[in-house]
Amino acid sequence: MKRILILGTSLLFVSVFAFADTFSGTLVDATCAAQKKATACNPTSSTTAFALQQSDGKMVRLDEAGNAKAAEALKASSNSADRAQDPNAANMQVTATIEGTLNGDELKVDTIQVH
Repeated sequence: MKRILILGTSLLFVSVFAFADTFSGTLVDATCAAQKKATACNPTSSTTAFALQQSDGKMVRLDEAGNAKAAEALKASSNSADRAQDPNAANMQVTATIEGTLNGDELKVDTIQVH
């Protein structure tokens, strides 16, 4: 009986990861994008709310944990030029690949890789 319980629990745990999908697109400042500004909403080191703009135009917000992961990945990336700190820095788009689960218009992030 104990083996069946352990096997069942293990299968349940592994099945959670089976539902994760991969999403790619441009990482944007969700607050800026929500205000529908005409200028690009490229994230900076001070961005706290992120969204992923997919190639089909669909925008999905990141969950709270995903926002923290995105901020950390952005700070660690080599292309995170911040115009607030360096006005001469290029206003670069940041692309990202995210593994996670979509829940409505919010993406629960498991992992994020910034390019």
